[in-house]
Amino acid sequence: MMNILILLKLLASHVIADFFLQFDWLCQGKRKEGLRGVAFQGIHALIHAACAYLLVGDWGGWVIPLVIFITHMIIDIAKVKWFATSTIAFLIDQLAHIAVITGLWWALYAQQGVELAWVTRVAGSSIFWAILIGYMLMLKPSSLLISMFIRGWTPSNGMQTQGMPNAGKWIGYIERVLILTFVITGNIEAVGFLLAAKSIFRFGDLNKAREIKITEYVLLGTLASFSIALLTGFAINMLIH
Repeated sequence: MMNILILLKLLASHVIADFFLQFDWLCQGKRKEGLRGVAFQGIHALIHAACAYLLVGDWGGWVIPLVIFITHMIIDIAKVKWFATSTIAFLIDQLAHIAVITGLWWALYAQQGVELAWVTRVAGSSIFWAILIGYMLMLKPSSLLISMFIRGWTPSNGMQTQGMPNAGKWIGYIERVLILTFVITGNIEAVGFLLAAKSIFRFGDLNKAREIKITEYVLLGTLASFSIALLTGFAINMLIH
């Protein structure tokens, strides 16, 4: 457990340094051209290294802050130079840092008898794979099924709205993930609050609809989305209990 604690401390240091100690002036400075930008990158990487060194508390382990300093600079410089500011770029950046942290922890502490039997046990468990498949189904597969299901009821004049591009798709993803989580964790009553909240937000739009068809179309899509998530959650619970 001590080795797992070190991994958690390294991850905590990353969160602290990358979000709480990365101030606006530092973010802006990292995007400057030339050596000035590199200098700000160095300051940011140094903060990461210092946080990791202090939280781990292995005062003789200089490899940890050194590796984190170098790799963080490389990853951040590559992000600023080649990747635009976007959700995908952010996720790739964070996954790269977490991969470095995990690899560093494994390289330094696996030789001290670290036991990761729980990883093998979880990855080889039918519960893990059932839950993983369930969450994957809540994304694009469910969206495709719902779109095919309600296609025949699409109003002839279309859904003439000025909503954000792809917002509806992501709302569906998030709501189904939340519902599945509520069902699996035994908090199914929260589904009612989610449905009520969504109904309140959509009431204004539906109340202004000129035709009842649009209201029924939106309601049909919502109920289909909720039904898929609920049924998937119930099926998973039957498998794991």
